[in-house]
Amino acid sequence: MASAAAKQPARTASKAASGGTGGTGGTAGGAPAMPLASPLMGGLNKKKKPFLGVPAPLGYVPGLGRGATGFTTRSDIGPARDANDPVDDRHAPPGKRTVGDQMKKNQEDEEEDLNDTNYDEFNGYAGSLFSSGPYEKDDEEADAIYAALDKRMDERRKERRELREKEEIEKYRMERPKIQQQFSDLKRKLAEVTEDEWLSIPEVGDARNKRQRNPRHEKLTPVPDSFFAKHLQTGENHTSVDPLQGQFSGLATSFPGGLNTPYPGGMTPEAGELDMRKIGQARNTLMDMRLSQVTHHIAFNCKLNYFEESQKFLQSICWCLQVSDSVSGQTVVDPKGYLTDLNSMIPTHGGDISDIKKARLLLKSVRETNPHHPPAWIASARLEEVTGKLQVARNLIMKGTEMCPKSEDVWLEAARLQPGDTAKAVVAQAVRHLPQSVRIYISAAELETDIRAKKRVLRKALENVSKSVRLWKIAVELEEPEDARIMLSRAVECCPTSVELWLALARLETYENARRVLNKARENIPTDRHIWITAAKLEEANGNTQMVEKIIDRAITSLRANGVEINREQWIQDAEECDKAGSVATCQAVIRAVIGIGIEEEDCKHTWMEDADSCVSHGALECARAIYAHALQVFPSKKSVWLRAAYFEKNHGTRESLEALLQRAVAHCPKAEVLWLMGAKSKWLAGDVPAARSILALAFQANPNSEEIWLAAVKLESENNEYERARRLLAKARSSAPTARVFMKSVRLEWVLGNIEAAQELCTEALKHYEDFPKLWMMRGQIEEQSENIDKAREAYNQGLKKCPHSMSLWLLLSRLEERVGQLTRARAILEKARLKNPQTPEIWLESVRLEYRAGLKNIANTLMAKALQECPNSGILWAEAVFLEARPQRKTKSVDALKKCEHDPHVLLAVAKLFWSERKITKAREWFLRTVKIEPDLGDAWAFFYKFELQHGTEEQQQEVKKRCENAEPRHGELWCAESKHVLNWQKNIGEILVLVASKIKNTF
Repeated sequence: MASAAAKQPARTASKAASGGTGGTGGTAGGAPAMPLASPLMGGLNKKKKPFLGVPAPLGYVPGLGRGATGFTTRSDIGPARDANDPVDDRHAPPGKRTVGDQMKKNQEDEEEDLNDTNYDEFNGYAGSLFSSGPYEKDDEEADAIYAALDKRMDERRKERRELREKEEIEKYRMERPKIQQQFSDLKRKLAEVTEDEWLSIPEVGDARNKRQRNPRHEKLTPVPDSFFAKHLQTGENHTSVDPLQGQFSGLATSFPGGLNTPYPGGMTPEAGELDMRKIGQARNTLMDMRLSQVTHHIAFNCKLNYFEESQKFLQSICWCLQVSDSVSGQTVVDPKGYLTDLNSMIPTHGGDISDIKKARLLLKSVRETNPHHPPAWIASARLEEVTGKLQVARNLIMKGTEMCPKSEDVWLEAARLQPGDTAKAVVAQAVRHLPQSVRIYISAAELETDIRAKKRVLRKALENVSKSVRLWKIAVELEEPEDARIMLSRAVECCPTSVELWLALARLETYENARRVLNKARENIPTDRHIWITAAKLEEANGNTQMVEKIIDRAITSLRANGVEINREQWIQDAEECDKAGSVATCQAVIRAVIGIGIEEEDCKHTWMEDADSCVSHGALECARAIYAHALQVFPSKKSVWLRAAYFEKNHGTRESLEALLQRAVAHCPKAEVLWLMGAKSKWLAGDVPAARSILALAFQANPNSEEIWLAAVKLESENNEYERARRLLAKARSSAPTARVFMKSVRLEWVLGNIEAAQELCTEALKHYEDFPKLWMMRGQIEEQSENIDKAREAYNQGLKKCPHSMSLWLLLSRLEERVGQLTRARAILEKARLKNPQTPEIWLESVRLEYRAGLKNIANTLMAKALQECPNSGILWAEAVFLEARPQRKTKSVDALKKCEHDPHVLLAVAKLFWSERKITKAREWFLRTVKIEPDLGDAWAFFYKFELQHGTEEQQQEVKKRCENAEPRHGELWCAESKHVLNWQKNIGEILVLVASKIKNTF
């Protein structure tokens, strides 16, 4: 019964929900309809489980794909709406609109909001027509499809559109450049402005008058006292008026900060009475507040500048406040440095009066507290001197001499402050109190203007202070040589420990007397090395060079016996001084005596080479020669030491000394080919060809089958027009020492002599043995190219590249050949292939850029240059070329960037020099040319440009100097230089002729 009763209300509720007892419908076959879901069934709202864990798509009808038909029931749509769900008014019937609503809508349509915040990228300003509808997944899919289509259509012509926009922007910028680009060169010049020039730039003021600057400027006019009295009599104590209209506003006084204070003191005077005193107090209070504001503002700025001087001043004052120690009676102040501190207190501008008064009071307190403290009197006098009260300063310092009669500083300060005659009297008085003071005697001598008076004063001083070396020196300097010798004889008796006096006396004596003087000096001062060195110089000056070595050896032994440490650096400095004085034997003896002291055996070679370089840099060539000679005695079989000594003689010696050294060198190092070649070259340059041949013959005996010696002999014969002997030497070399270089020299000799067929045969034979030697392929192609056999030349280059794909010169020759015959496309392809096989190669990138530039395609050249700098950011040749690819206003900027990337690259330095040359900055251009050839003297292009520059802007001496330096440097590299030096027509020209030839072909097109 209970279950039947429970089912009855559920069935009733189901019928009610379905709209009737008959249900909502049935199938075509009359089958009963499926019962509807109800929230009352079982008290639960069960949800359909998805099939295989995947929910059905929206709008899916089960069985519809198989042709099934039927009614859509609540079970398909979903449960009934809950009472708490929000009402869906999307399809509600339109309500009735009043006339006011219609007018309001029309007004909103007419006044459309066009603000940027109301703009939607998809819907525009008007908004979506269907914004009230739901945004479902199919809408999202449709939007995504449309967005993908738009993106695809946008990407189709994106590159072409961006390129066109970029060209339009560049064209616009060329026609209307930015202010930043127009003034870029001027802005960079601001880096050269000094701080003083920057501070001297006047401030930009406002040229308008005061009314224009502040149209609402309030004019404040002081109110007269009669006006106050008049209104007090009428009893108007609290009148309120507009202050801008100039009307009275009671007795209130407007103070800064917005505070309105009534009558001063908070008192209100009775009618008819006027307290003028309080009115004046109020005015004074107002004025004080305004003045204090202005004063604080000014003081803040002034104190910044005055702080340093004030600090020095107060330091001096505080120093003077230090009193003597009550126990020991000695001060804690530096007795020698206080005058320097007092000099620092002199201000550069007027100081604050209050500070001066405070300092005066402090110093007065110091003087009264400790009247026998000399610095207090000196500081007081300096203070009065600084403030311009010279007489007061003199009075103070004279009183100080009375209080401190034993102070040198006080007397010297008093003599300084007093005028001429009075100063002499002061010094005389000081001598009475301090008869042993050297400084006072020197001051007395300086006050005298006559030489005789000075001598008289100094002799009087020497009578009292005969032990003063300083006085003897000053007195001797004023005497004639004979009188000076007599005085020095007395001086060394009074001051036997003064080395300077002994040496001065020895210089003035004769040879025999000087020897005696120096012997006495050694007895009195056995620990000084200068006496021994002077004795050695004396013997050398008088021709006794054999005694020099003995004296220096005895000096070392004696000094060590007396406990003196032998400092190697000090002795080498003494040797350099002897060298500069012309005492060659002495300096060499000193070097030999001390060069090995304090050095480990394994460090000797390295240390001695550094010492020799140091002596050369100091200009002591004989010392360096002595060091090399000693090193060669210790290391006779070291090739590197012989080479260093040979280069030293080549640069700083004579031809005879170089040849003598090389003869000794080849005797000790016969296997060193470079030493033989240097000797043969020296003989050849001197014009002694037979001697050069004999040296090379000896070199052949010591080094059989040496490639370098063979080629040197061939060069010697070919340069002296002995072509048949050169051919025989090359033939013998090819048979006994066949190398790629020997074959190359053989081919070149026949080529330059005009025997093209013989050159081709030799080249073909050489390539059979050395097909991986790129220079042979290059020569073969150039020979064919000279004979105008373009196809054979192209074939030679291509075959060479197959064997030597990493030879940059072969790629460049092939590309230039194609460019010369008009095949630009093929030349580009060759260079691109070269870049692929040889990445990060600046030479290939540079040739690609120049190819496009020569073809007139400057835009493509700039693009390639940008790519090249990305791949090779530290390449000097690329940055140097990039500087001159820019327009003239941007070249300086580019050069700065190049220097940041390649600061010490010679090509970049040369580009900067050429840039200054193009701007007619002659001095700077010469400086940068000098810097370039100093960093890289082997770069022939730098010498050629430098010589061309001097031909246009230099003197004949400067031109010859550049030419001479170039010949000494013997450059071998450089694009323009190699093009001329390796040309077959210039094979016999020397360095100077090549320099003139290259400079003549340089055009100022940069």
